[in-house]
Amino acid sequence: MADTALITGGAGFVGSHIVRRMLALDWNVVVLDDLSTGRRANLDEVAADIRFVEGDVRCLDDVRGAVEGCDAVLHQAALPSVPRSIADPIASHAVNATGTLNVLVAARDAGVRRVVMASSSSVYGATPGLPKRESMPTLPLSPYAVSKLAAESYCRSWFDLYGVETVALRYFNVFGPRQDPLSAYAAVVPRFIAAYAAGEPPVIFGDGEQSRDFTYVANVVDANVRALESASAAGGVYNIACNERITLNELARELGRQMGSRVVPVHAAPRPGEVRHSLADIGAARADLGYEPRIALAEGLRATVAAGVANVAVSA
Repeated sequence: MADTALITGGAGFVGSHIVRRMLALDWNVVVLDDLSTGRRANLDEVAADIRFVEGDVRCLDDVRGAVEGCDAVLHQAALPSVPRSIADPIASHAVNATGTLNVLVAARDAGVRRVVMASSSSVYGATPGLPKRESMPTLPLSPYAVSKLAAESYCRSWFDLYGVETVALRYFNVFGPRQDPLSAYAAVVPRFIAAYAAGEPPVIFGDGEQSRDFTYVANVVDANVRALESASAAGGVYNIACNERITLNELARELGRQMGSRVVPVHAAPRPGEVRHSLADIGAARADLGYEPRIALAEGLRATVAAGVANVAVSA
């Protein structure tokens, strides 16, 4: 009989990609999502192959009902965005920290073997020096980053105290198809693509010389699958990225080139709580998970542009 995985936030951007990979690997899949940021449409192609539970990670009973009978949890449910967390820190804490605690309590009580949790590179915050290594201190700058660091700490304590195998993956700026460009808190890649597709100038907050280690979603999915199986990963924290840095000005130029747009980006005031530079050392993930970013930035951007332009055409 196939093992069963609960994917929290499975109707969201990253979660819906993980759902498809787990089905392809012949896992039984349960999705828990409250549809606050995820969309049922993200799962339309696989709806008949999964058990969908509409519920909230902030409600322990909802999580208990979804996790019953599961062997593993891929915990993707979160309230993303640094600016959103600054505007509403209580909501970010409730979903990201308390929600993770509920997942861990329910997983422990249900006898789940392993919980893989989506953390964030934002936990490094103001820590100086590049590339970022897991051994570095954490100096989070935003409530979002604080909530993710708290969730990581709960994972570690669950491994130490209760023997629940936990793995926290620090995602670096994930992008790819099905990432929402319309939210007020949309990430930079879908925002830029949507702006160029509409013939409008993309907005760059600050001078645009801030740099990021953008990570195509398929690489993140690979990391999650590997984190489920790696014997040496239990209790660990790992950077998941491409170890490749680009400035936002360079990103805007590359996307404009790929989309054949001559629209010139505009600049707005910098946003508080955001890190100036980000670059991951992925040596630990290579060693313990066998992780290797299969899809480089340029290739991932091409796939995302193709998907984004198709979505614009469909909705027009």
